[in-house]
Amino acid sequence: MPNFTGQLKGNSLSQTIVSCNDTPGHQLMLRAGSAQQTCSDPQFNNTRHSSWSTADITNGHGHERGYFTNEHANGDREGGSWEGKITTKGDQVTFEGSWKYTHGTGHFAGISGNGTFKGHMTSPSDSEVTFEGSYQLKAGTKAA
Repeated sequence: MPNFTGQLKGNSLSQTIVSCNDTPGHQLMLRAGSAQQTCSDPQFNNTRHSSWSTADITNGHGHERGYFTNEHANGDREGGSWEGKITTKGDQVTFEGSWKYTHGTGHFAGISGNGTFKGHMTSPSDSEVTFEGSYQLKAGTKAA
């Protein structure tokens, strides 16, 4: 399975936070985001990354899970799901977790693979993420 590393620089397109009154500091979040992806593997470099997630946070700490799609210049897509933890120390919000491919179209139909990610918020709506992982294309498809 080929390995790769990469980076996402993106922002929230839409974000809704609901404060729960069951426990002090408890919030639920729904977010949609967009990012530009750069990657060490040319097949995944310069793609448009979209993500949608939910988070359950208490006093700045919690879990988030969601879905992602990467759109390539020719319209092919690959995507999957991810989950991780959110940690807040002072004004710094960080997150880390794991991801996996669940689907693809065109060249990426039948893709499988997984990896990890780490990131931080650079503003209330912007983030930077680094990721690593490996993938396998369906039989008969050439990897880079």
